Amino acid sequence: MKIRIEMDMTPDEARRTMGLPDVSGMQDKLVAQMEKRLLAALDTSDPQAMLKSWFPLGSQGLEQFQKFMWDSARQAASAATPRKDKAPR
Repeated sequence: MKIRIEMDMTPDEARRTMGLPDVSGMQDKLVAQMEKRLLAALDTSDPQAMLKSWFPLGSQGLEQFQKFMWDSARQAASAATPRKDKAPR
């Protein structure tokens, strides 16, 4: 048996219906803080300083992320490829 309920409401109405807290004030403060930091980094007109603030680990962090992605892809490919040493039943 399937029961389908469709409700037409705004995100704010849905949040209040489910009893979730209103975090819009905190979100506004966070966005303002991020904007302030971004503008401060742009004002320096130093691309290297801006990249350091965005990527604190620098190229090391990027290399670690790339290694993680390649390792994950290899594992997914090896799991999807049937082994040749086992005959199909």
